Amino acid sequence: MSTNAKEISNRVELRDRIIVKATEAFTAHGIKSITMDDIATSLGISKRTLYEVFEDKETLLREVLLKNQVDKNEFLENLLAESTNVLEVILVCFQKSIEMFHKTNKRFFEDLKKYPSIYNMMKNSREKESESTIAFFKSGVEQGIFRDDVNFAIINLLVREQFDLLLNTNICSEYPFLEVYESIMFTFIRGIATEKGAKVLETFIQEYRKNRIERAENNPFGLINN
Repeated sequence: MSTNAKEISNRVELRDRIIVKATEAFTAHGIKSITMDDIATSLGISKRTLYEVFEDKETLLREVLLKNQVDKNEFLENLLAESTNVLEVILVCFQKSIEMFHKTNKRFFEDLKKYPSIYNMMKNSREKESESTIAFFKSGVEQGIFRDDVNFAIINLLVREQFDLLLNTNICSEYPFLEVYESIMFTFIRGIATEKGAKVLETFIQEYRKNRIERAENNPFGLINN
């Protein structure tokens, strides 16, 4: 490998390490409380080196979110290839998102709103995904999982607005985030499911809640980020 190629490889490796470390820090502690100095120190590099790779904290945050989106898309592609029906995909994604929320300090979501360009980037990304999401729901109709008398374009908008509600209101200061999220997801799926789909959902909910109780018993102090 030439010296130039090695330098490029090292820089790419460093960039990836920075993104991983920043992801861990932002999700664990929120964005505002983490400085570029904190990230540089945790990686054992100088702040100057960090700024040579990412010009500022906002640029780094944007790359963290873009990398997260790439990982989510890859996970979803693999899941779609392996799953037997659309509801299975939704429920696995639900479990995955719950795991993510357990690891994420709620200040992370609150802090995101302080970066309008990034917040709008995420919002625009969700809007671009609308067409494929609607097609996904319609495939559930063909599988007998979802009802055929539902306007999925409206459902897609409603679900998106519900998640915006989580980020833009104080509802989670009144109720646990997990309870709000579950209420949105399970009520939404029950509303569009056929009898066949409802049976799949109820079986999942029973198993999910049983596992949640077992986790709570093993974690009596509720060591979950708030």
